[in-house]
Amino acid sequence: MQWSCQLSPEIGAHSAALSPSSPAFQESPAQGAQLWGTLSRAQEDLWYQVLWHSWLMLEQFPFGRRLPCDIYWHGVSFHDNDIFSGQVNKFPGMTEMVRKITLSRAVRIMRNLFPEEYNFYPRSWILPDEFQLFAAQVQMVKDGDPSWKPTFIVKPDGGCQGDGIYLIKDPSDIRLAGTLQSRPAVVQEYICKPLLIDKLKFDIRLYVLLKSLDPLEIYIAKDGLSRFCTEPYQEPNSRNLHHVFMHLTNYSLNVHSSNFIHSDNASTGSKRTFSSILCRLSSKGVDIKKVWSDIISLVIKTVIALTPELKVFYQSDIPTGRPGPTCFQILGFDILLMKNLKPMLLEVNANPSMRIEHEHELSPGVFENVPSLVDEEVKVAVIRDTLRLMDPLRKKRESQSQQLEKASVEKEDPLDSELAGVPDTNPEAQLPSICLKQVFPKYAKQFNYLRLVDRMANLFIRFLGIKGTMKLGPTGFRTFIRNCRLSSSSLSMAAVDILYIDITRRWSSMTLDQRDSDLGEQQLSSSKHQRTRPGRRVRLDCPTCHGPVLHRWEPERPLRGHVLGLRSGFRKEVCAWIERCFSPIAIAPDVWMCLQAFIEAFFFLAQRKFKMLPLHEQVASLIDLCEYHLSLLDEKRLVCGRSGTVGGRSPPHLPHQDTCPPPCANGADKFSHPRPTVP
Repeated sequence: MQWSCQLSPEIGAHSAALSPSSPAFQESPAQGAQLWGTLSRAQEDLWYQVLWHSWLMLEQFPFGRRLPCDIYWHGVSFHDNDIFSGQVNKFPGMTEMVRKITLSRAVRIMRNLFPEEYNFYPRSWILPDEFQLFAAQVQMVKDGDPSWKPTFIVKPDGGCQGDGIYLIKDPSDIRLAGTLQSRPAVVQEYICKPLLIDKLKFDIRLYVLLKSLDPLEIYIAKDGLSRFCTEPYQEPNSRNLHHVFMHLTNYSLNVHSSNFIHSDNASTGSKRTFSSILCRLSSKGVDIKKVWSDIISLVIKTVIALTPELKVFYQSDIPTGRPGPTCFQILGFDILLMKNLKPMLLEVNANPSMRIEHEHELSPGVFENVPSLVDEEVKVAVIRDTLRLMDPLRKKRESQSQQLEKASVEKEDPLDSELAGVPDTNPEAQLPSICLKQVFPKYAKQFNYLRLVDRMANLFIRFLGIKGTMKLGPTGFRTFIRNCRLSSSSLSMAAVDILYIDITRRWSSMTLDQRDSDLGEQQLSSSKHQRTRPGRRVRLDCPTCHGPVLHRWEPERPLRGHVLGLRSGFRKEVCAWIERCFSPIAIAPDVWMCLQAFIEAFFFLAQRKFKMLPLHEQVASLIDLCEYHLSLLDEKRLVCGRSGTVGGRSPPHLPHQDTCPPPCANGADKFSHPRPTVP
């Protein structure tokens, strides 16, 4: 069966789709599959190289087709087109997850659990929320070490191509740069000692294929791009702080420098292949295998930090049990090598540029597109081999090939000697070896212990309750506590309610995704939320005496209704508590508990239950306990209606529960973010 490729124009981007060809095409093997749509010249050249000069053998169809597709190729995000089957080259939520702020939060969660494993990302603060914390911590370090003269880099959250990035020497300089309320940002420690080649700073763009989310499958391209600055590097000072061509490696900035060199040689110019850099380092005695090993480790750990939230996005857009596509995505990892050859993650791009040409200015204001052989060498291979890996018929062909090989071993065909000199007719066999190397699950045994947050995300998704939502409501959180048997005499359900409200309110202003807010009115009218509509009488447990509390909720006036069954000394406290519980912000679905808020609550519960242990051991023990109780619950449901009892599964080995644990911090860091505490 052949494929068809569909490329459709969008606002600011183009999308593609690959599908089985029609019966008419199957009857005519001379004809290829189909391509339709309007492309930019750069995209046209790229897809010409990938599709026409490969085993896909596509034919252009300018008016498209209505048949279902095997592969959809979107330009920007998962939501570019409505799709219900096949495979799409974007994950829902990936664009949001790799933004500066959300990436920093995801890595910070993992660093709290595994400080030594996640020291490849510069220490970051989120602005404007953490400006006071940033200023206080910088001042504290300066007081302890007056000789310390740091430099920081400010990156707008939604910025790209170097837009809005600037360097500062002191936190007070941020206020002079403009308002952060309208454009949140991340401020990071600037890496002052990068590895230099030809006295120039450079970074590495590596292409990573996330082939599958569950099970997790990751590939890394064997070659990438090295983008060079165009001004010799000097450590930041007051005189060169604003020299963008010295400090920022972004191609989109340096290409406008008069010193930028376009070269067809992969080892010279301002853009080179990463393999040429490795060859140069190898000639100087550098252990290239160690460099690659560190980079692979960085990529796997970063993807592990991103996958929990991606799972929540995925189940929201493609709920379990509903028809929908599977997803894959090519990511661009920007990595900086330090002087000691340690790789540092700069950022992750959800939509890395796949242009294989650059603009050449013939005269002022007159440009022409010139092919870039360096880009073509790297990017064409990445696209081509991604399609080879995602080929829906690949497994079938491999299975048939294995069966034929097995049959030939069992019984030798007398024609084998005659056919030995006949070339292989499989068109894919004529292609170069695949450039994408699998790193996960190949190295899963080395990294699976890091996937604690992934297991927490599975618990979170289980108790969401409403298909398509990304927020955990108060009922779902209480059900989680009950089913996992986490409540006790020291943690009543009333305390659980307060924990939920306090953490949810703290995260309400930092919500990752706002799509649920559009469904707020619809969800409030559902039966699940009828108990909190105006005029309803509500029964709660008092947080002080644990007795019943009846209250009539009237949002039009302050919640100071009559409280039954309590001594007068407790009434004021309980009324204040009821007001907190039933204020509109506490019950609105768009400010329910997001995954990161759930993780904070989970950390709090783990620290209460398992004491005198490092945080990652506390969390792992609580996850084991939750999974154990939920497995028992699942078994009981399976045997429901039948005689017999649930077999004797022993509970997981849990550590002794003692006093409060010491803070888990990386002593090598100058700064440490305080762990959130719940009053």
